[in-house]
Amino acid sequence: MGNTKKAMTGTNDLKLPIYLDYQSTTPTDPRVVDAMLPYFFDKPGNPHSRSHGLGREAHDAVEAARTKIASTIGSDAREIIFTSGATESNNLALKGAAQFYGDTKRQIITVATEHKCIIATCQHLASNGYDIVFLPVQMNGLLDLDRLAGKITHNTLLVSIMTAHNEIGVIQQISDIGDLCREHGVLFHTDSAQAVGKIPIDVNAMSIDLMSISGHKLYGPKGIGALYVRRRPRVRLSEQISGGGQERGLRSGTLPTPLCVGLGTACDIAIEELDQEAQRIGDLRDHLYRGISDRLSDVILNGDPVRRLPGNLNLSFAGLDSEEIMSALPDIAISSGSACTSTSIEPSYVIRALGLGEDIARGSLRFGIGRFTTIAEIDYVIERVSTTVLSLRNTRPTTHTATSQVG
Repeated sequence: MGNTKKAMTGTNDLKLPIYLDYQSTTPTDPRVVDAMLPYFFDKPGNPHSRSHGLGREAHDAVEAARTKIASTIGSDAREIIFTSGATESNNLALKGAAQFYGDTKRQIITVATEHKCIIATCQHLASNGYDIVFLPVQMNGLLDLDRLAGKITHNTLLVSIMTAHNEIGVIQQISDIGDLCREHGVLFHTDSAQAVGKIPIDVNAMSIDLMSISGHKLYGPKGIGALYVRRRPRVRLSEQISGGGQERGLRSGTLPTPLCVGLGTACDIAIEELDQEAQRIGDLRDHLYRGISDRLSDVILNGDPVRRLPGNLNLSFAGLDSEEIMSALPDIAISSGSACTSTSIEPSYVIRALGLGEDIARGSLRFGIGRFTTIAEIDYVIERVSTTVLSLRNTRPTTHTATSQVG
């Protein structure tokens, strides 16, 4: 741990606060910014105005970006619909499918730990007469496939399961889920905002029909995303934004050329560097976990220890509240799964869904490691988190003891 002392005694080599919230959003890669810049001023054409050269240039740039996104997930470029981000993609996928096929099938299956966007969309559909099934997860955060199979009926329209979880980082058995849905003639949607560019994705091999992508989760700009919509066998959706009929009539509105270019470039970089980056980031994550768990007792790893994103580490510190830990660490940007309301701080619904008690859920913190994280930063975080947790625990009258739920 030679770098730790250097980091603690002289932070000139470190930029504070240290950013470890990569699951929330990623810094835009400078290479992505460079690719986008010309389309803000020097190349201002509207990609839908092809009566002149600048419009055609913008159109070609958007289509090149569409091709790059498609190649990242093994799809055809015609299957990529640009959106403003994963939230819009999720809404278009679920509401669009429900409205198009709702006369024949009315059931949608998802899980209790899905992103709030999916949960809110499903609740909206439930208020409009759709049958929504929220399946529980196992203690490691993974879905029981037998339980899923037991819930599929002739009335099931769609299954929506996140590829990789934004809070606890677990990677679901997407290929097996896709095969199960295909066997029963059920549409399969997956929110892959956290997965694209981080782990290998192939929509055909995984039998995925609809998939949501977010630019700012893979070092692209905010405000851009995509929805993969399978053409063969064709998936039909009802539009959610009406207008000029852009994006095959599924998502009207002028496309933001710079943002589209940025997402395409981000995908290109991610797929080229995927293996090397996953290894480096995974090593940093493991180093962080060992460093903290070696120094502290009663540290719980939330989520499956093997089937998880390389850059995700979600830990609960027994006996403490995540808010007080974060307040004591203004030099480190981390997050919790807490939902802030006007009157209280609620413990993470995801951690509670794993079967852990409310006291453990309140003490959960998510460390998100990414492309620009360094070993010196990780060593600094190990020391700061460890000393802070010890200090806070020493103020408590009793010691809370807990054991890991996932081994």
